[in-house]
Amino acid sequence: MSKVGGFRAPQDQSFDSAMRFYMIPEITVAQLAEKLKSNEKFILLDVRELPELDQAKIEDARLEVAPLSRLASEGPDALLESIQRRGIPVYIICHHGNRSMQATAWLAQQGYKNVFNVKGGIDAYASQVDQSVGFY
Repeated sequence: MSKVGGFRAPQDQSFDSAMRFYMIPEITVAQLAEKLKSNEKFILLDVRELPELDQAKIEDARLEVAPLSRLASEGPDALLESIQRRGIPVYIICHHGNRSMQATAWLAQQGYKNVFNVKGGIDAYASQVDQSVGFY
């Protein structure tokens, strides 16, 4: 194991290793839609790259952006540390659910609790919940 951005990364530098080891908690886009309608405290963490946000984005005050490339290179930032201390659930989303699954597995490997992958990503959200979010 080696340290990458403050995280212990598998020697093969693959998130897949973490995903095989950890059960990845997930929520569906329908469940996310219900949570977005509620007053529940949570963070919707979008791990897509910044240019992707211009093409499709869920507008919500609980949205935070931390591209997966930044998480991999810099490690968890103050936002994630603060969220973890408060015990707020973190729902992690990307384009199709692959990068968010990697981020969820990686954070779980680091001991983060209450982190969930949004299955199918923003593409599934747009097709199943709200087409106004946009497709790309």
